[in-house]
Amino acid sequence: MKEVDQIFNVIEELERLILKIEKIKMKIKVCGNRDIHQLIEMNDPNLIGAKIDYVGLIFYEYSSRYVLKNLTGKEVRDANLSVEKVGVFVNSSEGYIMKQVEDFGLDAVQLHGDETPLFCQRISDQIKLIKAFRISDHETNVDWLVKEYDEVCDYYLFDKAAPGLYGGTGQKFNWQLLVQARIGKPFFLSGGIDINDTEELKEIKHPFFYGVDINSKFEVSPGIKDMDKVKEFVNDLKKEVV
Repeated sequence: MKEVDQIFNVIEELERLILKIEKIKMKIKVCGNRDIHQLIEMNDPNLIGAKIDYVGLIFYEYSSRYVLKNLTGKEVRDANLSVEKVGVFVNSSEGYIMKQVEDFGLDAVQLHGDETPLFCQRISDQIKLIKAFRISDHETNVDWLVKEYDEVCDYYLFDKAAPGLYGGTGQKFNWQLLVQARIGKPFFLSGGIDINDTEELKEIKHPFFYGVDINSKFEVSPGIKDMDKVKEFVNDLKKEVV
């Protein structure tokens, strides 16, 4: 009986260590940026206190965070950022996407519209790809939603669906839909995440839960971040789990 108890204690300790490693590896993407000084600040873990893994630049002209209103590709390239730069596009042409990839030195593309698997394949053949899916209140089968995209992208991102919008709702969906799904590919969680959600995010248990995408709840105005909030969230989410 004593040996059985010891085995269970070892298993529990291994589970705790695995959870600890998973949380330390949690990736953070700060999306909707249009201020070069803030991008430079987010690039420096010494200024933030922990590492921001991705920054998002929105190339959708109807977005209030449309990056081309404020930044040029040269400004971003000249900043020599080591943080991964993700360009967010909505139903754009392949030519337009790849032009911005070159101009801004993007490391990945996020497709946030109604792009087909075939179109995603063409883009993912050229650059790392995140395919976004909008989850409605009535969604029942996430695996069915993503099924046709399994072979044509590198990551998924799940956001809240809203009529007539392609994102930026600032609202959450039912995260349990993801916990209950197989998914089978690393994914980002997005939609209405705020500074008070860190503990709940740490409790999400899914082998492919890769990272979180934050945006509107960390702003003073569209595209301009509240850096104190960003720093607090990043450090809280990435601090060691004991």
